[in-house]
Amino acid sequence: MQKTLFTLFAMCAFFSTKAQDSIAPVPKFVYTTKPIKGNNAPIIDGTLNDHAWGLVDWSEAFVEREPDENTPPSEQSKFKILYDDKFLYVAYRCYDSEPDKIERRLSRRDDFAGDRIAIIIDSYHDKRTAFSFTTTAAGVKGDEFVSENGNNFDDSWNPIWYTASNIDSQGWTAEAKIPFSQLKFGKAKEQIWGLQVTRLFFRAQERSVWQRVPQDLSGFVSEFGELHGLIDIEPQKQLEIQPFVVKQYDTYPAEEGNPFRDGSDFRLNGGLDAKIGITNDLTLDLTVNPDFGQVEADPGAIALDGFQIFFREQRPFFVENKNIFDYEFANGNDNVFYSRRIGRNPQGFPNLDAGEFANVPNNTAILGAAKFSGKTKNGWSIGLLESVTGKVYAEVDSNGDRREELVEPFTNYLVGRLQKDFNERNSFVGGIFTATNRKLEGNLDFLHEAAYTGGLDFRHSWQNRNYYIEGNIVTSHVTGSPEAILRTQQSLAHLFQRTDATHVEVDPTRTSLTGTGGKLNFGKSGGGNWRFETGGFWRSPELELNDVGFLRQADDIRQFANLQYLFLKPTKLLRTASLTLGQSSAFDFEGNYNRVQYDFRGFINYANNWFTEGGATHKPRIFLNTILRGGPRWRFNEENFFFVFAGTDRSKKFNATIGYVNSQAQQDNFSLVRYVLRTRYQPFDAFSLSLNFEYEENPSKTQYITERDFLGTPRYILGEIDQRTFSTTLRFNYSINPNLSIQYYGQPFISRGTYTNFNFVNNAAAEDLNERISLYSANQISQSTDNTFLIDEDLDSVTDYEFNDPDFSFVQFRSNLVVRWEYIPGSEVFLVWSQGVTGFGDPSDSLGRSLDNQILGQKRDNTFLLKATYRFIL
Repeated sequence: MQKTLFTLFAMCAFFSTKAQDSIAPVPKFVYTTKPIKGNNAPIIDGTLNDHAWGLVDWSEAFVEREPDENTPPSEQSKFKILYDDKFLYVAYRCYDSEPDKIERRLSRRDDFAGDRIAIIIDSYHDKRTAFSFTTTAAGVKGDEFVSENGNNFDDSWNPIWYTASNIDSQGWTAEAKIPFSQLKFGKAKEQIWGLQVTRLFFRAQERSVWQRVPQDLSGFVSEFGELHGLIDIEPQKQLEIQPFVVKQYDTYPAEEGNPFRDGSDFRLNGGLDAKIGITNDLTLDLTVNPDFGQVEADPGAIALDGFQIFFREQRPFFVENKNIFDYEFANGNDNVFYSRRIGRNPQGFPNLDAGEFANVPNNTAILGAAKFSGKTKNGWSIGLLESVTGKVYAEVDSNGDRREELVEPFTNYLVGRLQKDFNERNSFVGGIFTATNRKLEGNLDFLHEAAYTGGLDFRHSWQNRNYYIEGNIVTSHVTGSPEAILRTQQSLAHLFQRTDATHVEVDPTRTSLTGTGGKLNFGKSGGGNWRFETGGFWRSPELELNDVGFLRQADDIRQFANLQYLFLKPTKLLRTASLTLGQSSAFDFEGNYNRVQYDFRGFINYANNWFTEGGATHKPRIFLNTILRGGPRWRFNEENFFFVFAGTDRSKKFNATIGYVNSQAQQDNFSLVRYVLRTRYQPFDAFSLSLNFEYEENPSKTQYITERDFLGTPRYILGEIDQRTFSTTLRFNYSINPNLSIQYYGQPFISRGTYTNFNFVNNAAAEDLNERISLYSANQISQSTDNTFLIDEDLDSVTDYEFNDPDFSFVQFRSNLVVRWEYIPGSEVFLVWSQGVTGFGDPSDSLGRSLDNQILGQKRDNTFLLKATYRFIL
């Protein structure tokens, strides 16, 4: 199979290279703007009756990009551009022969709902990055920082600018006013910027563009037209200061005898955010005592495999410009920088005696943080982040006597990122450096005292950016007490104590670890219908990133290959489609061949804009080093996996997606069945509602429970689990106007697991499940009155070992109701009501009964928060 894939890749590379030679270059469009004389700037009201617009001509002749590339669009568009000393002005005319059908959907900023048009400006003219400003027919703003030549649109960027729209008998019009201070450009007599204008004709889901970009090209920003005529404009340095104040009131069920849980708390807090333009290209962001109370709660999740759960960053300070600091060096979520480590939950625990109570803060206080970032006109991307978190103490009460115990030390985090474009912006090289330093005191010697990582990355593209090779390397070094380094060696990510591993060993005297990781990929990303990618990555056993990065598992070597065919031209039946074939394999540093799998994926977007996607995976070989938590390498049975999802037209006011996922292993070793239903309804322009359901059954005959000693030999105890999980996510958004909205998020989450047929590992690598495990007989296992299982394995009427009943029922509810008012551009008021409850139900209850008893029938924690900010532009 692998030989066949290699042959296919070689053939596709050959034929696609030949096809590329015949593609004719697309002529570049140029728009020449003119300056506004005197005080005649247009008033931004959405109508185009200002005299200033007569200074320049319309640019039109848009061409369709999706679905039928290089054809006339159903409705034409045109635009004009003017400027003065401080602002760029844009006028749009979007024709529509049926103006009563224009979708004027109100939404919050960056929701991109309904008919819309955007100007995208590559003011660096680096042909890789750009600034996008979108106006909808309802006058809602959308703004994004574009990077990776159009492969990444980051809507966390929130500049200050102005826009308005208006509907008339010819369609709709819009105006935009963009301060030069929100763009980045160098000094020059005449600025030459990359320019693109793109419109979405919503009811047909048709996208048209001013500058044609063929669908088979790998780039987007690199293919822009040009904006000329910007004469003697001066770069504008930003200086914005945004203080805030927060009032918070918490209520919760009182706990008898606990002085820290008397039923309510009140807090008053304040802080400051600032944005300072050091140069026109580089910006310094500062935050002092930041508050993220308006941020949506994390979704419910439970992981029986013991690994940490990755949650996406939602805090505004860290989200903005996050693309500059990203360094995904392997696959999945592995990253040298994971900002959720800053301000994390305290890692220590107070030592409590009987009758004592503790008040442990939920998060570590961020005393201050600074972020210096941007990109210079000559191709340097720069990011430097410095953050300090303070000591966190748990307050302990012992019959009225109070003491404090340190649970998180004073910590400094530093992240530096650098990239340089060259070769006419077709290539870059870069690097990253991170440092975590803790001032350890008290009982916190189990933490690393210091952690450092460094990395180098590169990407080179050629033949009109259709082919590329990219790679990176990472090295890490952590230091600490023997206790801290021993804890790292034995953690689930490393497991140096594995009983069958000869290439690693636990050394309790070590005070440091140094490891490496990296990847190398080669592929074809444009030109014709074929795409491919092949490469590999590694993570050495000693690699450790989890002080300020994210690493799920070390000691891993992977190889992968993917081949894809794209249907770029629509037919009577479909708008677009793709087929993907993949193969991957995995090894560890001892040379064990741990996994091979073969994948097929397909996607179809039909002519009526409905869609279907599906795929299948065959895994004939599955070995994992982590299942037995330090025991021998474990084998799973051969697995076959498939999924199928189908959905209606997402442009309709009601749309839905249904999905089914099924995975089955031979001998019923394990299985997974998941049902998904996602719905979205917008009954009128100002209101949208989404409701998502997921139900999952995940039984396994060999779910790990614990390890016990039997006659001097480790005994790995497993059980047959019946795990069922249900979650519902409800969201609604009501927009009173583009600057005032009400949003709600709520999610009940229930996961229940019950165990039967307890067994122990007999031969972890056996192919036959019946040889791999041995079931306890009825005479070997009994249950005590305190729900403890007693094991008499050698049947001598003496208990050899015991373990607790592993049955569980985890129940969680999280919700946020937020009223957001941007009363002037950049200044906001948030009114927040958050509710939550987390607990453990009766595993014998059904999911429905757990929902009723543990969520609907419980008193919940409530948080009421009022936050006000004011943005001073100096």
